[in-house]
Amino acid sequence: MASMTTDVIAPARTLRAGFVGGGFMAAVHSRAARAARAELAGGASSSARSARDAVGRLGLDAAFDSVEALVADPDIDVIHVCTPNATHAPIARAALEAGKHVICEKPLATSVADAAALADLAAERGLVAAVPFVYRFHPMAREARARIAHGDIGRLVSVHGAYLQDWLATPHDDDWRVDASLGGPSRAFADIGSHLVDLVEFVSGDRIVRLNASTRTVYERRATNVDIATEDLVAVVVQLGSGAVGTLLVSQVAPGHKNALSIELSGTDATVRFEQERPEQLWVGRADGASVIDRDAGRLAPDAARLALVPAGHPMGYQDAFNAFVADAYAAIGGVSPEGLPRFDDGLRAVRVTEAVLASAASGAWVEVAE
Repeated sequence: MASMTTDVIAPARTLRAGFVGGGFMAAVHSRAARAARAELAGGASSSARSARDAVGRLGLDAAFDSVEALVADPDIDVIHVCTPNATHAPIARAALEAGKHVICEKPLATSVADAAALADLAAERGLVAAVPFVYRFHPMAREARARIAHGDIGRLVSVHGAYLQDWLATPHDDDWRVDASLGGPSRAFADIGSHLVDLVEFVSGDRIVRLNASTRTVYERRATNVDIATEDLVAVVVQLGSGAVGTLLVSQVAPGHKNALSIELSGTDATVRFEQERPEQLWVGRADGASVIDRDAGRLAPDAARLALVPAGHPMGYQDAFNAFVADAYAAIGGVSPEGLPRFDDGLRAVRVTEAVLASAASGAWVEVAE
């Protein structure tokens, strides 16, 4: 176990960051970029007017009249893509083609073909291209991963995961994500199920190889959207490469649940459980009893301790995890190779699993998840 460290990686030089979009995620990204000591060079949005509004709210240096103008600016090093899902691929492609590093919100794209093309382009150009699967950056999620890798739970036999929210729980709740032309063919799974799958696979070190999914659209009409085809909830049975089996439940219509992301991995010797709404703790269960491990850097694995920036008992949360992700992405731009940085290959992986979920739900059959 490591002694306490506050050694989150910082970039070797000041980066100039540009932001596309001006909503909630752009605010989260800009705070993380500021914490990583980047220069917040400017922003673009769907119009020059909305760009000026976003720049004022987010505290960016300049408003660009178009995404094209932002991407073309030779002084900008990295582009953060924080726009509706269907626009991710063309904006990320334009940024990569302009030689910019990219941090693109998930889903990376709304089709496997587009996501694969982006991952290939980033590799071809030698650019850092990252997707914010930020729940990987909670120290106790890293502690769970370290314990599993060390063999503490024995041979993995089952996984149980859920991601439950209620922000679309009534027919009056509505959002652009409901519209497939903006959000893509999958909603609940592409939006939050992708986080759940990424965390399960990252923490376990295992991969889902087959799945059987059932989806439901609870409300086909909302405040403004009608004839809704995207799913409100998904239940999935999974088989992993190791032979472990599991269940995943994803819902945006679960009253009382705000951001209830949880994973539970059981082995032949022990079970570990991590809950995003209780990120300071890791539950460890054995046949002779269970215990709760509190975040205390002096007692954690080195990769977990690295992310524990404040002393035990001083809560860390979502923005801290996001800040650590952006700091590591910027460090990668500087030539470092941070452990566990989710890149476009991981974004592609999430799109592959999402397509398998939709295919299984449509056919009722088991579907293999392509590598």
